[in-house]
Formats: sequence, structure tokens, C-alpha cells
Amino acid sequence: MVQITVGVDGMACSMCEAHVSDAIRKAFPVKKVTASHTKGQAVIVAENEADITKALEPTGYRMVSYSCAPYQKKKLFGIFG
Repeated sequence: MVQITVGVDGMACSMCEAHVSDAIRKAFPVKKVTASHTKGQAVIVAENEADITKALEPTGYRMVSYSCAPYQKKKLFGIFG
């Protein structure tokens, strides 16, 4: 699994976040996607790296940065071992 972090230009509110998240979900299979207009980014957890540019083009939002790293699930120490 990988965690993809993309900078997204043009998001101004929570509806923008929902629009970006929906566009990414429809473009390819993801485990999780979270967009933040205050941070100007979307964080995607997926099985494989993907071309986010194609997902965002029709929405009017623009990808301004991209990074991909292996995903490491956060552990809750002391609660679940």
C-alpha cells in the first residue's frame, strides 16, 4: 500500500474537499481519501500509485505537488497490542 499526498490548487471550502475526494474515488480504487482546503492537499491511501492529474482535470482543480511513500498504518500503543 502507498500513501499519496497531492497539493491541490483551487479548493476553498468543505464542498470543494468533497468534490476532490469524489473525483479521486471515481477515478481509481482507493482505501481512503481525505482532502483539506485549509492545507491545500489531498491524502490518498491506495494499493498502487495512480495518476491523480487525470482525476482532477475535469473538476477544475489543479494538482501542484505530488509525493508517494509506503503506507504505514498507525498503531494504537497499549490498547490493541
